[in-house]
Amino acid sequence: MQGHLSAWLVKHGLVHRSLGFDYQGIETLQIKPEDWHSIAVILYVYGYNYLRSQCAYDVAPGGLLASVYHLTRIECGVDQPEEVCIKVFASRRNPRIPSVFWVWKSSDFQERESYDMLGISYDNHPRLKRILMPESWIGWPLRKDYIAPNFYEIQDAH
Repeated sequence: MQGHLSAWLVKHGLVHRSLGFDYQGIETLQIKPEDWHSIAVILYVYGYNYLRSQCAYDVAPGGLLASVYHLTRIECGVDQPEEVCIKVFASRRNPRIPSVFWVWKSSDFQERESYDMLGISYDNHPRLKRILMPESWIGWPLRKDYIAPNFYEIQDAH
């Protein structure tokens, strides 16, 4: 089933795949990594001026990694803003997705966290470095194939 935004993207010749609607009725679209930055700019101009959240997850062990963007179209006088969920999938071997930092500045720490936990590299992000784990940490803790280091942290008793 195609939603309002998907129909608009088709009308304007923008490549995507409709993934239907979630349990709240929010339209979900899949965008290829190479098309993501240009479509993000178009969505911003179209009125999706607020990035509610960005997250990422490991689809399956050895499978794809996904970066998910929840966008909202905020307008004066509108009680129920229009929302859309965008999923961008990347290969596990070289997970690269264009950063949308220059479109929505609020993606800064969110993309850094996705990088830190899953190893997704966001191209053209101005400060892409670890945010939760130490810089010396090896591996990506939220990947399903991650093997935890064999050590125990010594903690203070007081």
